[in-house]
Amino acid sequence: MVARLVVAAPGSGSGKTTVATGLMAALRRRGHTVAPFKVGPDYIDPGYHSLASGRPGRNLDPVLVGEHRVGPLFRHGAAGADVAVVEGVMGLFDGRIGHQVAAGGFGSTAHVAELIDAPVLLVVDTRGQSTSLAALLHGFRSYRAGVRLAGVVLNQVGSDRHEQVLREACDDVGLPVLGAVRRAVDVDVPSRHLGLVPAIEHGAAAVNAVAAMADLVTASVDLDAVVSLARSASDFPGSAWSPADEVTPVVGRPVIAVAGGPAFTFGYTEHVELLRAAGAEIAVVDPLRDEHLPEGTRALVLPGGFPEQHVEALSANAPLCAEVRALAGSGAPIHAECGGLLYLASELDGLPMCGVLPVTAEMTPRLMLGYRDAVAATGSPLHAEGTRVTGHEFHRTRTTPIHGRAPAWIWRDHEGTVHREGFAVGGVHASYLHTHPAGNPAAVTAFVAATSARPA
Repeated sequence: MVARLVVAAPGSGSGKTTVATGLMAALRRRGHTVAPFKVGPDYIDPGYHSLASGRPGRNLDPVLVGEHRVGPLFRHGAAGADVAVVEGVMGLFDGRIGHQVAAGGFGSTAHVAELIDAPVLLVVDTRGQSTSLAALLHGFRSYRAGVRLAGVVLNQVGSDRHEQVLREACDDVGLPVLGAVRRAVDVDVPSRHLGLVPAIEHGAAAVNAVAAMADLVTASVDLDAVVSLARSASDFPGSAWSPADEVTPVVGRPVIAVAGGPAFTFGYTEHVELLRAAGAEIAVVDPLRDEHLPEGTRALVLPGGFPEQHVEALSANAPLCAEVRALAGSGAPIHAECGGLLYLASELDGLPMCGVLPVTAEMTPRLMLGYRDAVAATGSPLHAEGTRVTGHEFHRTRTTPIHGRAPAWIWRDHEGTVHREGFAVGGVHASYLHTHPAGNPAAVTAFVAATSARPA
């Protein structure tokens, strides 16, 4: 089994993204083949992981795909690599609120570390503490017996003396220090309203940022000790996830266009793998650049992203908007999530979009964030009415209206309030809910099969 470790932290903002991404890039520089992973539903960090490792960034999220798929998905993503680095989410034990497991919160970094039997390297922001670090580490190490906290990276260290005291605190609890990053060091990666700017949008600056992370980690972390820690992970039984085992292929190789480019970056690698396994030929279309859908397009996938950051260019590409509108009018299957929903609207922030749906969309100051246990309120090319899924909502926009006469989803919040959301009309299924296709492979089979229900 591949060597592996999980990079975690006591809480968000501790520096685990910098350390994890820097480790991936630094180990790659040393000749390792690195498999990158991210715990949770995040789409942005895996883009930087991909730059750092040269391999697709993948997610491990028990909430979206189920506990039983985490190990197989890890094996699938790690195939051909000699070391895997898994970046955690939030604090080590922070998972879905109200859902607990032996390893901590359901879907937490600790939960995933236990599912793949990997040691944990804890990145600690040490500003404002010295000997108290020992108490923090003691608590994190002893909180859940199934989680193996095996090393520490000290971040934001102020001086030689500060580092000495911190190392003594780690010695007191028997945890090795694998690195110390000084406070004066800064890696500039720009952010916006939903987190970091995606790597594809940040362009050359993203490449430079990853290189700076690699330099920082190489200078501050004992890479030999990290590899040794990763190799201490024991084998765990099981087979790799296979997209071919999850779907039923159709004949004819229907062309399915998948929106990409800087405006539509929120997609899971396994989605395209499943579409191909189901018999589709995938053609990427960039709505910022391409004026026409790929020749022979039978269906369209519009993933999430940041169309609100590119609204003028998207609106100016009237020829493609017209073709998308015509495709929808023909009854072709269209799967749109979050940013894809905005692109299908009549207008976004006052500028015309595709006009497939009679809705307007705009930015708001309110962040909508969280997992949703939803039921398909209307049948569509993806889901039969009544299908249950767990998805994730993450946006600062809103549509007016929130849903059509045939909503895509219905779900209850933690207070019991019923919400209807999204649009299911003709072949279009559009909503704010992000789903992981590996957790709902039947939807991929149904979507590709729906292309054969229409004349070529």
